[in-house]
Amino acid sequence: MSTWFDTARLGMFIHWGHSSQQGRELSWPMVGGVFSLPFCKDIPVEEYYRTVDTFNPQDYNPQEWAYLAKNLGVEYVVFTTKHHDGYALFHTQESDFSIASAPYKKDIVREYIEAMRSVGLRVGLYFSLSDWHYPDYPAFTEADKPYRFEQLPQPTQQQWERYIQFMFNQIRELLTNYGQIDILWFDGSWERTPEQWQAQELAKMIRHLQPDILINDRLPNCGDFATPEQFIPSQPPAHLWETCLTINESWGYNPDDHHFKSSRQLIHTLCEVAAKGGKLLLNISPMGNGQIPPEQLERLEDIAKWMSQHSESILNTTPGLEPWQFYGPSTCKDVRASRAEDDAPKELPKGHRIYLHLLMKP
Repeated sequence: MSTWFDTARLGMFIHWGHSSQQGRELSWPMVGGVFSLPFCKDIPVEEYYRTVDTFNPQDYNPQEWAYLAKNLGVEYVVFTTKHHDGYALFHTQESDFSIASAPYKKDIVREYIEAMRSVGLRVGLYFSLSDWHYPDYPAFTEADKPYRFEQLPQPTQQQWERYIQFMFNQIRELLTNYGQIDILWFDGSWERTPEQWQAQELAKMIRHLQPDILINDRLPNCGDFATPEQFIPSQPPAHLWETCLTINESWGYNPDDHHFKSSRQLIHTLCEVAAKGGKLLLNISPMGNGQIPPEQLERLEDIAKWMSQHSESILNTTPGLEPWQFYGPSTCKDVRASRAEDDAPKELPKGHRIYLHLLMKP
């Protein structure tokens, strides 16, 4: 069954949380960092959670984010409703560990959803299956450091049953309290088996509540699309896929990370992903006050400027020529689908137009 997602080419990822106030990566600093995040520091669990009680982003303006995304040519946005640290940016009845108990009080996720919908963008919600704060998960402590992928603290059967109930209930809240949700973007599944997650039952509940929703492949064996992270596959996957990519080396706001990709590099990446039939989910990481860092804004404005002239070669396209036919990314579009039949250039067979992206001088 084909959907809007088949020809979507550009999405925006938003990684944001209470730890953004400290200029720290989401979740990972509390477990000692991880090899894939070179600028992530190791801080005590207690210190990491210190900012939960002070989260009050007075400059959070999701409408501005929505206009920015629309101006970029973004078709869908994915927002971190709950990361591995267990802190919910939505109002949940399941726990006090949420934005409702912070000085900000208002439901950040609701404000985000309403803003994105107001400009016609599709709405995606990121949700971590892992929860390093919930007592029955069990919660991660200083004694559990260093974080070991193969040797994690294990719950008792009773604890796990309680956690699964809690997790299902929070996902149910997200899918019933906010209208239509287009994408559920899971993460954190490596910590348990598909059987422990009850992945099949969870997918069944999700599709019952939101029949048109798309689920990523990080809900094991249940996904609608693949999610290569921080790279473009050399050979495009056989099915739907999306590359998620940071602008520097960090997902969350990190002022120590100055390793920014250039605007040119990001535009080239977008061209390459589109030419392979994928989507680019480009990440932004707002600061603790809700504003987007100037280095990221600068690059987004450059991309928006490029897209204002060339978006037709990216959006709603399919892969173009074979690599041996042209030294660079190319895309294809049926121009009759996007303009009146009598307006279509007669010399083009079947109404097809090929777009060639010259990323370097031939």
